[in-house]
Amino acid sequence: MRKIKIGVIGCGMISGIYLKNCTEMFDYILEVKAVADLVPELARKRAEEFGVGTVYTVEELLADPEIEIVLNLTAPAAHAPINKRVLEAGKHVYTEKPFALSREEADEVLELAEAKGLLVGCAPDTFLGAGVQTCRKLIDDGWIGQPYAADASIIMGNAGNGMHPNFQNFLKLGGDPVMDMGPYYLTALVNMLGPVRRVTGSAQQLNKEITVTNPRSARYGDTVPVEAPTNVTATLDFHSGAVASLQACKEAFGYEPRMEIYGTEGILYVPDANFFGGTIRLKSASGELKEVPYSHGFATESRGIGVADMAYAIQSGRQNRASGRLARHILDISLGIFEASEQERHVTLQSTIERPEPLPLGLKYNTLG
Repeated sequence: MRKIKIGVIGCGMISGIYLKNCTEMFDYILEVKAVADLVPELARKRAEEFGVGTVYTVEELLADPEIEIVLNLTAPAAHAPINKRVLEAGKHVYTEKPFALSREEADEVLELAEAKGLLVGCAPDTFLGAGVQTCRKLIDDGWIGQPYAADASIIMGNAGNGMHPNFQNFLKLGGDPVMDMGPYYLTALVNMLGPVRRVTGSAQQLNKEITVTNPRSARYGDTVPVEAPTNVTATLDFHSGAVASLQACKEAFGYEPRMEIYGTEGILYVPDANFFGGTIRLKSASGELKEVPYSHGFATESRGIGVADMAYAIQSGRQNRASGRLARHILDISLGIFEASEQERHVTLQSTIERPEPLPLGLKYNTLG
C-alpha cells in the first residue's frame, strides 16, 4: 500500500491528537502534507509541533493536486460547508462529528460525493478500537445469546468553567450532549446491534444561560446564553428487535459513562465508547462475572484510525468503515430524538445502514490490512 497524502483544515485543540497519530501511529499509510486554519498562527504552531512541511490557506490546500484526503477539524457549523468544498475540489473528506446540523446538509454532502466517486468519512472512530470491536465479536459469536436491550449513559459537566477556548460552542446545537458526545455511544450501539428503526425522547434545557465560574478563565464572570438542550433521555428501537435507553447530559459534576448490553444468556459491560480501550466484563447466565481480554488491537488513543482506514479503502475499492452513510444515520437518530421531544411522539427514521465490517483479527501492529 502506498502512502496517501492528507491535508488538515482546522488546527484547534482536537487537531493535536489527530496530527500526532497521523504522523506517528499511521505514518506507514498516511503522510500529512499540509495544515491550514483561518488563524495562520495556529496552523504554523501545529506544523512546527508535528513536523508538517507546509502551511497553506484553505484555498491553497484544496488546490494542491497531491493531497487526496482532507481532514476537516473545523467547528460543527462549518463541517458540511467545508466538506462540500473539499468534494468539489475532487478530494476525499473525513470530518469530525457531527456530520452536519441538518439532514438536508448531510444529504447534499453524500450526493455530491457519490456523483464525484469520492469517499466521505466521519468521526467517531472509537468504535474501531479494541473495546467496542471485542464487544462486537462477543455479541456476534453468541456469548450473551440474543441481545434484546441496552442501557447507555454519558453524563458530564457543563461548560461553566469556561476553560475551553471555544466553550460557547458547547452551548449550541452541535456541541449539545446528543450531537457532541452522543455519537460515541450511538455509533457503538449501531456497530454492535445494527441500525435504529424509530426513536422517542425528552430533551430538556435546565438553564437558559450560564455564568463562567472559574476565576482562571479569560471569560470569568461572563454570562453566556445556552442555545441547545443539555439533558436528554431517549429510547431507541432497533431493526433487530432490541431496545436501548440513552441518557446524555451536560449538567452534572465530573464524568460518568456507562454502557451495558443485555442478552438472553448474559450481560456485556462495554467500556467507555468515548475511548478505544477499557475494561470489558461479561456476566453469564450462572451469575459468574469475569473480565474479557481484547480480541483486537488499538486499545490506546488511536484517534485518526478512521482516516487510515479510508486510505486503505481508497486503494482497495472497499467502503471505509467510519463512513458518511453511518454518520448520516447517527445524525438521523440525534435529530429524531429532538423531534420526538418537540412533537411528543415516536419518530420513525427514514435512513438505515448496514453494520460496518469488523476489523480483521490478527492485524500486525498499527496496520489495518
